[in-house]
Amino acid sequence: MYFPDFVEIGADELLLVAFFVSLVGISIHYVINVLPLGNFKASSLESGSATGPVSVIVCARNEDDNLTEFLPKLLMQNYPEFEVVVVNDCSIDNTENVIDEFAKIFPNLKKVTIKEDDYYKHGKKFAIMVGIKGTKYENLLFTDADCFPANENWLKDMASGFVNKKEIVLGYGAYKKADGFLNKLIRFDTFLIAANYLSAAIKGKAYMGVGRNLGYTKELFYKQKGFSKHYHITSGDDDLFINQACTEENTNVVVTNNAITYSLAKTSFKDWKRQKQRHLTTAPHYNSGSKMRITLGYALQYAFHLSFISVLIFKTTIIAALIGFILKISIQMIIFKKTSKKLNEVDLWALSFLFEIVLLMVYPIFHISKLFHKPNKWKS
Repeated sequence: MYFPDFVEIGADELLLVAFFVSLVGISIHYVINVLPLGNFKASSLESGSATGPVSVIVCARNEDDNLTEFLPKLLMQNYPEFEVVVVNDCSIDNTENVIDEFAKIFPNLKKVTIKEDDYYKHGKKFAIMVGIKGTKYENLLFTDADCFPANENWLKDMASGFVNKKEIVLGYGAYKKADGFLNKLIRFDTFLIAANYLSAAIKGKAYMGVGRNLGYTKELFYKQKGFSKHYHITSGDDDLFINQACTEENTNVVVTNNAITYSLAKTSFKDWKRQKQRHLTTAPHYNSGSKMRITLGYALQYAFHLSFISVLIFKTTIIAALIGFILKISIQMIIFKKTSKKLNEVDLWALSFLFEIVLLMVYPIFHISKLFHKPNKWKS
């Protein structure tokens, strides 16, 4: 390629320019879409201030073991007035008996039962709707049967998000730490997704939440006509509803060590792939702005790493490429270290660059396999 002064620009130089443009792009992405969570001040949401009574909804299908272990952690929350509504959705195990036994001890536990119907098959969205109808309080919090709160102050901190007439409260649904690389990879993936959607919500541009730890008001649910806009989609009871209902004014974020729920991560790549396939089926149904934001984030990551590999081909650009790569990792680790503290994931930031590369390699596998994935009945 020649410019008017007849100075020749080689392919190595063009690729180097593209590399540093991608470096600037990914750095800006981290600052705009990840760092807001790291800079977030919990005091701005009056964390810990008591609000009104709350209904906690848990949908359970064949969850007798998980309910036996985790339900008491919900029932013994340090909060003045609340109920736990467990929806027993067509369970064929001992789920109903477990709920009944706990109800003898905890008067704030309520059971709602859905019987199997040979003529009408339903998913989790129907169970949630039945659960909401069975509540007696306006403010609703949701978690899953296989989740447990960080401690007895989870409800207090999450409920504080309903201050100032906020209608949606977003928390962090983490996975419990365990040995092995896969556990760290799954937790990093969860952390990175949360850092993006919580940062977006902090900036007034919320686009999703996770059913393991979120809340909204009963009035908002009925005002949005429930899940009517996406009831035909098996998944999306959490993120699709938040995507349609959130506004700049009605959403709060609560990120304290108390306000975290934990569940057990998958222990095999096959099971994790199946889980990710189910989650990825909802993303195409987000509004256009949300899809563009998510797509741009991944595009910047791929652009940086592919351009880095390209400039390594030429001897003249190797040193510049390595300097740029080190600079990118430094920026990433500084921001991720700060953000990981907010979500109590401090063991992940040091190897964040490695986890990110691995995820960029496995995500195409998830997306391709999603094309052949047929959603089954819901399982929390």
